[in-house]
Amino acid sequence: MAGKGGKATAAKAADKDKGKKSSGPVARSSRAAPQKSAPKKDLYQLFAEKVRDNKQLESRWAIMQETRVEYFRGKDFTNFIKNHPEVREILGPDKDLEVEDIVNTLLTKNLVIRCDRVMKTVRPGKKKLSSWPAHLEIHNEQVFTENDGFFAWMFLKRRTLWQTILSFVWPLFALAVCLFPVYPYQCKIVVLYSCAGALLFIVSILLLRAAIFGILWVLLGKRVWFFPNINAEETTFRELVRFWPEKDEGERPKWTSRLFYALVIVLVILLLRHHAPDEAARARYQKKVSNIIDDVLEWSPKLAISGMIEKHTGANMMEASNYTSGAGNSHVPPSTESKATEEGPNMDADEDTAANSDEILDNPYADDTTKSYQTN
Repeated sequence: MAGKGGKATAAKAADKDKGKKSSGPVARSSRAAPQKSAPKKDLYQLFAEKVRDNKQLESRWAIMQETRVEYFRGKDFTNFIKNHPEVREILGPDKDLEVEDIVNTLLTKNLVIRCDRVMKTVRPGKKKLSSWPAHLEIHNEQVFTENDGFFAWMFLKRRTLWQTILSFVWPLFALAVCLFPVYPYQCKIVVLYSCAGALLFIVSILLLRAAIFGILWVLLGKRVWFFPNINAEETTFRELVRFWPEKDEGERPKWTSRLFYALVIVLVILLLRHHAPDEAARARYQKKVSNIIDDVLEWSPKLAISGMIEKHTGANMMEASNYTSGAGNSHVPPSTESKATEEGPNMDADEDTAANSDEILDNPYADDTTKSYQTN
């Protein structure tokens, strides 16, 4: 009996040890589980990111307190939510809320901010205010409204793959621009003509845009801007590729002002044509510019180093020759031959004068010749 009791006790102890070993990893895993679970992202943050990435919601860029922001209109947001009800599913339990409540929640979470236009009066020559103002300011009342309500996104947009790639490419591009003088000749030619072509294209677009606007404004009184203004800082890439003009919202100008500006344009063209450089001046300018371009294209580190070496060698040779010539002049007295060479021309001139006087005396008309010679 004692043997059986000892075996039973040993079996219970073994079961307890197994239980401890098996419960150890479970307890550790249960403790580690709360540490591995990451904090959940706010549903409204996800909703705002989803809506902002959607191209169906029309938005523009503007300047607000010296900062470039992306904003949308209240009425466009309402239409977007009505036409895309699947976006509401991101909000979970709040998906059935009204549009006004959703936007007010976004305002309280500082995901968006209500803005107001800076210019609140109609500009001269315009019938109404601009639908998309280029300059905004913070509104005093941070509540949702569809009537002339503008709302700017307050969070940073997620960086796309192209933006990440460009962030690495731009420093390399800047380094390549700095290393332009050491490029091979063919690469310099390609870069030069590419930059010149791009600059010519931009200038041509601006001149064509201004010419079309001026002609249509003078003849028809319409403000038509073909092509977007590439110099505007609030212009997006989508607007840059737009060709057709927007609807003219201004009043038709008076015919007197149109006639006045037409005469001014004609006078400016005549003055420019009158003071234009001639062919010789244009040839000089072209030659000068071509020489500058050739100097830039033909420059290389080897030529620069060889030129520096030649300049340094020439300077040393000049210094040595000046030193030797100075030393010779200070120690060697002048020779008799040098004196003879210095006095030679004067002596020859005196001899020629004496010979001429002898010929004059031997001449039968010596008296008259002597008198004329003396007077001269």
